[in-house]
Amino acid sequence: MSSWRSWHLPLVVFALAMIVLAVASGVGLLVDDRQLVGSPIWSKPAKFSLSFVAYGLSLAWMLSLLPTNRARRVGWWAGAVVAVTGVVEMVIITAQVVRGKRSHFNHETPFDEALFSAMAVTAVILWFATLVIAVLLLRTSFGDRASAWAMRSGTVLALAGAAIGFLMTQPAPGQRRGVSKVVGAHSVGVPDGGPAMPLTGWSTTGGDLRVPHFFGMHALQLIPLVLMGLVVALASRVPRLRAERVRLRLVLVVSAAYAAVFALLTWQALRGQSLVRPDGATLTVAGLILVGAVTGALLTLRKAGSERTATSPPWEEGDRLEPSPQGGGRPFVSLRRR
Repeated sequence: MSSWRSWHLPLVVFALAMIVLAVASGVGLLVDDRQLVGSPIWSKPAKFSLSFVAYGLSLAWMLSLLPTNRARRVGWWAGAVVAVTGVVEMVIITAQVVRGKRSHFNHETPFDEALFSAMAVTAVILWFATLVIAVLLLRTSFGDRASAWAMRSGTVLALAGAAIGFLMTQPAPGQRRGVSKVVGAHSVGVPDGGPAMPLTGWSTTGGDLRVPHFFGMHALQLIPLVLMGLVVALASRVPRLRAERVRLRLVLVVSAAYAAVFALLTWQALRGQSLVRPDGATLTVAGLILVGAVTGALLTLRKAGSERTATSPPWEEGDRLEPSPQGGGRPFVSLRRR
């Protein structure tokens, strides 16, 4: 585990700036009662800034783990690009809030259109910079394979989640490029600004592409957190989880299940179906994913148990291992019982 002092500095500074913006947006939510597209006007910068805090700190940590000078140099520049483009995007979002205007999909005036085009360009650049980081992680050999694949899977799924944003820019029914004041939408099958879930603002009457967008992007944090839970919280209580190969298999099971749920959420949104109103097909697929994930985890643990039994050391469960008096770090069996 690397020291936080070695984390990517521009991304750390960016994350700290986003914390400040999140606090300012929280104040805005309290004192500014303006509404925009059916939601409090300060909700967008609040949600974006909090999301960027997690995104920036995750990448800052991962970049600190790159082992070679060349990879670190490339990673530093890629991380700096993520930080700069993130700042540009948040400046535009916040400026439009101050003006009382939409930041996304806004073609009302040439100035609004230019701002949205700038956001689109920064989003593309940020995506490719994250892709560079993903390639670096895929090409790097880490000491712990479970940790390596947790980071790799999380980064690839985050890229897939971010790519959902490009689907949102497509004209919705009744919209025409060069004619409509708004081109693009978060919702599918219903207009933006209708009945929505609290806090998230996701539609309760139609599909919403923000659901898979959010779920995919935050694989960058959630999959490594699952691994940390296995190592920190459970390994001391479940001896089978102490083996690296067991943790690796479980990380792969979790990653596959996460990818399947991401695909399901995307399919559900594109069919114009709300997250809170799944139909039979959605529930059936969700059930199959759950059964597959649980089965994969149980088979992994069962196989680990059989492997552990087959290779059990010649001492009993109650024996205590102590450092060998001959040195070398090898354990020997103490004759004393616990």
